[in-house]
Amino acid sequence: MRNGEGMMLWAVVAFLMFGLLPFLYESLPGDESMARAQPKAELGERIYRESCASCHGERGDGQGPEAQKLKTKPRDFTGGIYKFRSTPSGSLPLDQDIFRTVTRGIRGTSMLAQLQLSESERSAVAQYVKTFSKRFKEEKPPPAIAMPRKPPATSSLVSLGRSKYQEAGCAQCHGPDGGRGDGPSAKDLKDDWGNPITPTDLTQKPFKSGTEPEDLYRTISTGVNGTPMPSYASALSANERWALVLYIVSIATHERPRGMMGLVGEEVEGMRIDMRAAMAGMMGGRGMMRRGGSMMDKNMKDMMGR
Repeated sequence: MRNGEGMMLWAVVAFLMFGLLPFLYESLPGDESMARAQPKAELGERIYRESCASCHGERGDGQGPEAQKLKTKPRDFTGGIYKFRSTPSGSLPLDQDIFRTVTRGIRGTSMLAQLQLSESERSAVAQYVKTFSKRFKEEKPPPAIAMPRKPPATSSLVSLGRSKYQEAGCAQCHGPDGGRGDGPSAKDLKDDWGNPITPTDLTQKPFKSGTEPEDLYRTISTGVNGTPMPSYASALSANERWALVLYIVSIATHERPRGMMGLVGEEVEGMRIDMRAAMAGMMGGRGMMRRGGSMMDKNMKDMMGR
């Protein structure tokens, strides 16, 4: 099938599956009433295997069949290391942190917002992923960091943020000239699993952690566990962290290139993965998808021009 035809069919399938899916879910076993009736542990495991295991792996180790093709590697849940949290650096996330990531996704990556799942289903799967790490049995997450009210973006505060950007060493990774992710340390960075990691280009929106200034403040304050991005909660005062946020917002003047349906970066691949998973569920379960070379998976790849 020619690529143009594949993209057109992809658009049609995407509309049918993600535009009509909320209505379909009213009659499918994944709706809110069925979710409430099913034990939470059992529900969480079912949702995980249906919607998460293809990337994160059946054992939660980030080694699912889709993982190799992704630049941003799926989270390995076995170590209890979570990047986006409201808790201090190095600590476990709160339940609402995991729920927030499941609900909102991580922009620019294959981890899309899972709004096709009901609130009960998202809550259940957030609980289930915790079972992959013994840390949740041995430790309790501390309270969330304080979130002071965002101050007005005055010129003096933005100027303070520009100074703190240099003084705190942000330019080493994110770049000295406008924060384009091209700092002198950028090419050598790796995450805790040994994967190369690219500093965020701070001139382009949206950021992975979210679209609001509060999301940036939280990331700067907590750090990003498993990556070279440290917490600045001790190095900078709350006012200085807000100044840094406001400076970053002032230079984030470009939108990341958007593809079909407004998707950014690897969100396109994430849509393909989620579409295959959704179709597999409608046609009899993900087991059909996991068998290499199955007719359904081949047809889906053909439709997407791959």
